[in-house]
Amino acid sequence: MIIVALLLATQVAVQDPRLERLDPETRSSVMAIVDSAREMGLPSEPLVQRALEGATKGAAAPRIVAAVRRLAADLGTVRTVLGARASTPELEAAVAALRAGASVPVLASLRDARRGPLTMTLSVLADLVASGVPPDSAAAVVLALAPNARDVDLVEFRRAVERDIALGAPPAAAAAVRVNAGARPGTAASRP
Repeated sequence: MIIVALLLATQVAVQDPRLERLDPETRSSVMAIVDSAREMGLPSEPLVQRALEGATKGAAAPRIVAAVRRLAADLGTVRTVLGARASTPELEAAVAALRAGASVPVLASLRDARRGPLTMTLSVLADLVASGVPPDSAAAVVLALAPNARDVDLVEFRRAVERDIALGAPPAAAAAVRVNAGARPGTAASRP
């Protein structure tokens, strides 16, 4: 009896109080996923946030659990690609890029091409795809920029491509022209 009470007390202590918003069955399922993710060295906060997002939006319990499970799987995939040293923001950006259409080999190539944090590089890749640039075109331009561009250069490049798209350029062409014309971010040629 005492052992059972201690185990229950330990489990309650580990549970995130924010998950009290979920019904008991959903909370139990989400906590099992979160605990499993922690054991694998994955960050738990994105999983908790996903569950809370579902609760806020009034999603059905099975949908919340499925979304948390899918995110945990995606975090595991990108952790394998980026390595154990990848930060939580890098992992989250990699999941966004993966879900936007970037392939695992593209993520690996970015990891190999870029020194330092990958968060901005991966975020720009996901943003370009969200702007309508086909995933393979977005990957090609980001891979071309990744080795030498600073984070601020990548953001300016994304803004320039989005500006060109807003002015009527086809998304793939807008991205390619900025790279192929030598209009690197931060140069006079890249400014309108």
